[in-house]
Amino acid sequence: MSTPTNEFAVVTGASSGIGFELARQFAEHGYDLLIAAEDEAVEQAAANLRRDGRTQVTAVRADLATYDGVEQVYAAILESGRGVDALALNAGRGIGGEFVGGTDLDDELNVIAVNVTSTVHLAKRVVPAMVERGAGHVLFTSSIASTMPGTYQAVYNASKSFVQSFAEALRAELNDSEVSVTALMPGPTDTNFFHRAEMDDTRVGAGTKDDPAQVARQGFEALMKDKQKVVAGSAKTKAQGVAAKVLPDLAKAEMHRRMAEPGSAPQE
Repeated sequence: MSTPTNEFAVVTGASSGIGFELARQFAEHGYDLLIAAEDEAVEQAAANLRRDGRTQVTAVRADLATYDGVEQVYAAILESGRGVDALALNAGRGIGGEFVGGTDLDDELNVIAVNVTSTVHLAKRVVPAMVERGAGHVLFTSSIASTMPGTYQAVYNASKSFVQSFAEALRAELNDSEVSVTALMPGPTDTNFFHRAEMDDTRVGAGTKDDPAQVARQGFEALMKDKQKVVAGSAKTKAQGVAAKVLPDLAKAEMHRRMAEPGSAPQE
């Protein structure tokens, strides 16, 4: 059996959207891959990534909202016998609507399980070995939503605020190591996110969105350059990122209300 010569990347939430495009970035830059997602589309994503014949891709179908699902991904990493050179903790989901009377507790706990708990869990399993090896890159998919109170997306924005804070704290802790940590902060992106979050009737759900391939490319480049964080996407999204640094929280909460309020989509 030949010894792999490519570097090895693990990407979660990689069956579609930003996660798939991140996986494609790694593949195009010579990485072998282990990709994970909860849906069967992860197998087709792996097949698409293998097309050039130069990249080994392992697909793991696992529900990262569960402890066992995260352990399943980690077991597959161990089974590969390879050190992880890059870890993209991208899996995430949202839910929109009023916290009181509009959303279900099970949905909100699932958002926390996927966005927060699985992120901490898999990082705890993988990152110590990267530090011990003295090499590696870690990318957390946060969001521009992490910078503002999420009116009508209260739990989602709070979960991304956790991810952002966690990523920046871990980066500071690992400052003297050879492991880099970068937070990717997309704005509204053209994925299945808003439909799954039941936000098709909102202004943001119905509005123009960024290209996930562009977001992923900017995220990959920032990771390779060891940047602390990157607001990725269009010029409009980057401008929102700048504004979020200076606007007071009340103003940002009201701005988010206008974007995410159920029924706010313009009527034709």
